[in-house]
Amino acid sequence: MQQLARRHSRIIIDENQKVCLELDSKMHDLEFKPKQLHDLVVRNDSDRRNLDKQKEKNMIKAKYLKMATTEQQKSDENVLKLVEKHKREKQATIDEIIKLEQKMDPRQKLELKIKQLQRKLNVMKHMPGDEDFESKRKIDELSGELREKYDEINEMESLHGILLIKERMNDNELQDARKKLIDGFLDVTTGQANIGIKRMGDLDRKSFAIACKNKMAKEDAEVTASVLCSKWEDEIRNPEWHPFKVVVDGGKEKEILREDDEKLRELKEKHAGEVYALVTNALLEMNEYNPSRRYSVPELWNFKENRKAGLEEVVEYLLKQWRTLKKRKR
Repeated sequence: MQQLARRHSRIIIDENQKVCLELDSKMHDLEFKPKQLHDLVVRNDSDRRNLDKQKEKNMIKAKYLKMATTEQQKSDENVLKLVEKHKREKQATIDEIIKLEQKMDPRQKLELKIKQLQRKLNVMKHMPGDEDFESKRKIDELSGELREKYDEINEMESLHGILLIKERMNDNELQDARKKLIDGFLDVTTGQANIGIKRMGDLDRKSFAIACKNKMAKEDAEVTASVLCSKWEDEIRNPEWHPFKVVVDGGKEKEILREDDEKLRELKEKHAGEVYALVTNALLEMNEYNPSRRYSVPELWNFKENRKAGLEEVVEYLLKQWRTLKKRKR
């Protein structure tokens, strides 16, 4: 009985100790909870303040971005107006030059008339005998007519010179407008747009990689394409390599690729087809746009038709984009 009582007492004591430990743990948790809640409140306040600050910064950024967008739109509108003005002036100058060219036959007739008057006047001046009143009158009349013809031809030459100078000035202004459009396109990501910027003389790495994949094993194509593309980019930019020869076509000299060039022949033997075409096309572009310094030059390009974009179609494209943007804002 005593043993049972002691065992029972021990069980009760152990249970009491276990309960005490549980109570102590719960008390500790209860004491720690307020601290956790306090830290959580402090953290939430800090996060809220940071969020408010971030919102404020974003609002300021959005404000300045909106202002910058507005200024860019104004600048684009001014450029478009300038291009349209230059286009009209260019057309007027061309019309004047055409009219002047049409007057070239009258000018030749005028020069012939002057020579005839000079001969006639010289004959009359050297005729023997006394000069009567009628002869003097004819000489004076011929001299006056000759002066008038000289004035006409001088005026015609002066007009021709003025028109040529004006045409050069308009060409320079149009080139400046084209440069401004190129600079504007360089700052804008056009994605898959029909009109954009192409760097003349650069190898098209994407097309180059696709061409290599069509000729090589898939696992080797990517690395090989990258190495091969870098190699030929360096070759194209090398000013000491000039695989061109001069030929006369239609009375005009032009440069074409030399088929017997060692590097090109080696490229054609190893990578005939699309890879060879991409390299030679980039080489021709570099020779056309920057043959001496050998670095790529940005050009307005019609990607849909794969050709250089004219100033008129670029302006029409920008006007279309601008109208679309205005409709979206409404």
